Amino acid sequence: MTPNPFTDHTPDSAPDGSRRLMEATERHLGRLPAAVARLAESPQLLEGFQRLSGLFEASTLDPLAREVVILTVATRNACHVCVAMHTARLDAMGAGPDLVAALREGRVLDDARLEAVRAFALHVLATAGETDPEELRAFLAHGHTVRNALEVVLGIGAYTLSTLANRMTRAPLDEELAPYAWDGAAA
Repeated sequence: MTPNPFTDHTPDSAPDGSRRLMEATERHLGRLPAAVARLAESPQLLEGFQRLSGLFEASTLDPLAREVVILTVATRNACHVCVAMHTARLDAMGAGPDLVAALREGRVLDDARLEAVRAFALHVLATAGETDPEELRAFLAHGHTVRNALEVVLGIGAYTLSTLANRMTRAPLDEELAPYAWDGAAA
């Protein structure tokens, strides 16, 4: 196997632009995730992801709908770190095990409103954003807005960036996330 060329940076070894971002992450989470340590190789990528994900968190989509977007992207792109991390987040939010299992397995969700988010995100990904008017109407019919439709695109962008970068760097699963490990059985 070819050795991994990506460094597990610390704030001391990281490029200058990544140090403050790593320190802020460590203060916020109480630890430095291994994925952040590897993404720190590119201060621009790390800052870009943190800004985009922060903007997505501030969107008008509710927290559960945002997690549906994230896990839809993470399973589609087979990012084991992202699936585990956001499974843990759903668990902390009190999401039911059926919802979590369906998202991890790429199955239709029982909750029609959340399924509309999942289906719309998959449609946007499959069409590179050229959504069918019927698909948009179906999304809107579940109480979502056109603003929410664009926020789904924001979430897709933010988490496509992180899932691809985490896969490229072969970011390892942090020990804290071991109970949420995912075997990659994506939809």
